[in-house]
Formats: sequence, C-alpha cells, structure tokens
Amino acid sequence: MGGMRIFFTGGSGKAGHHVAPFLAEQGHQVTNADLAPLGHDGIADLRVDLTDLGQVYSALAGAARQSELEGPSVPAYDAVVHFAAVPAILLAADATTYATNVLSTYNVLEAATRLGIGKVVFASSETTYGICFAQGERRPLYVPVDEEHPTVPEDSYAMSKVANEVTARSFQARSGADVYGLRINNVIEPHEYEQLFPAFLEDPALRRRNLFAYIDTRDLGQMVQRCLTTDGLGYEVFNVANADMSVAVSSDEVRERFYAGVEQRRPMGPDETFYSIDKARRLLGYEPQHSWRDVLG
Repeated sequence: MGGMRIFFTGGSGKAGHHVAPFLAEQGHQVTNADLAPLGHDGIADLRVDLTDLGQVYSALAGAARQSELEGPSVPAYDAVVHFAAVPAILLAADATTYATNVLSTYNVLEAATRLGIGKVVFASSETTYGICFAQGERRPLYVPVDEEHPTVPEDSYAMSKVANEVTARSFQARSGADVYGLRINNVIEPHEYEQLFPAFLEDPALRRRNLFAYIDTRDLGQMVQRCLTTDGLGYEVFNVANADMSVAVSSDEVRERFYAGVEQRRPMGPDETFYSIDKARRLLGYEPQHSWRDVLG
C-alpha cells in the first residue's frame, strides 16, 4: 500500500472519525490508537491508554495489522497525528481534563521523537485565545485573530492546549522533527449544517465564543493532509477554520455589534472569517472547499 504509515490518536472522536478515514482514502496506512474502536474498514484499531507511556511506546514500535508480520521487521511509522483528548470543559473534573491532555501529549511526543518519527501533527484549539470558555464575555485584542494573538486562557481545557504547544515546541527543538500544531476551530460535521446553523443564522450571538468561525470536518482532513505533505517547517502552529463565517450577517455588522472598539488590523471581506487562516494558506497551501452555504444557501 502506498502513502505514509500513520499513527492516529483519537480516531474514534468527533473530528477523528472523519479525518482518519479521509487520510486512508488518500492512500495512507492508518492506525487508530484510542480507547474505543473506530471499526472502519482499512483502518487498524489499537486500544491504547495514552496516559501510560509504556503503552504508547509499545503501540508506536509494534505491529498494528496481520500483514505487517510478513516482512523481516515491523515497518516504522512515518507520522503521528495526535487528536486524542478530553475535548472540552464540563466533561470531567478540571484537574482530570488538564492532567489527561497534558500527560497524553507529552507521552506521544516523547515516544514519537525517541523512535525517530519525523512528523507529528497535533490538535491544539481555538480555545487557547481565551475567548471560547471564558467566564463572561471576552473579546479578542484585535481582528482578524491570527497566530500571534496572545494565548492566556483561564479554563483547564485551553490551559492544557497551551501547555501542549510549549511541550511540542521543546520536543521539536530537541529532536529536529517537524511538529505542527493545529488550533482547530469549532468542528462541524456535514449533517450538522441543517441541524445547527438555522439557529446561528437567526441569532449570530450564539457564535460569539467561537469568533463566528467553524471548521468542516472535510476541510480539517485536507488541512492534516497538507501538514503531512509539507516538510521542513520545524515547529509551527496554524489556525484552522473555513474561509467564511458561521453567520449570515456581514463582517461589518459583526464588528459593529460585537467588536466595537477592537482594533482591525487589515481590511476584511464581507463574509470573511474573523479566525485568520492566512498562515495556513501561505505555508501549507490550505484552501477550504466547503461551506454551510452549500447546504443552506
């Protein structure tokens, strides 16, 4: 089989169960490392507790499918895509959310770089900017929000993601591997356009905490593929979103209603996302292909 051998953590989650099969469709050989199986044809499932470093080492160094036993040795993984996490606040105790996310990411980076894997793509989050899970209303310091915006969140989930970015940068410096972090916006599955977006179009305030942005799972798959095929960037973080907003009002109306007095650093298109994807476009060639407008008009 052509393509890369990819160790994908969290492939059974909301984003992962779309992205992992997408990567398999691109010709990659994907192993899903998760506590629950994905059950997708062509993807190997391994039950791995990522908070246990021994399990992570063992899974990354070992076989994942019967066919890998036919050669003289088990083939090495070419890349790790790390999506596994407690995915938000309010799902577990704050300390558990933080500890699980930080320890699992450390373990994945430790094992991957010690084993000589040269590419790690990990899921960070829009929440790092401190707006999504803030107590009360919080506005960005400027718009559109790019990767240079300060990341000083106050919730356990976003704190864990900021800590993971620091950890990832240190492992990249130590190993020389390419380590790319994805500050993923609110993940939307295709069927959710008809379920969720009518309310967003009726009341744009519902999208304030997400900077009026979103990411279609199919475009997230494209973003991961672009990271896998783009080498030599060292350590980088990228905002990941669709090109348009998740509301029907114009960017001028959003600024007037929600961001009065907030610095606008460059002109913006009438439907342009406030969650800047300029860097991903420039360095990776990322270009979103999908929109809620394709479904709802």
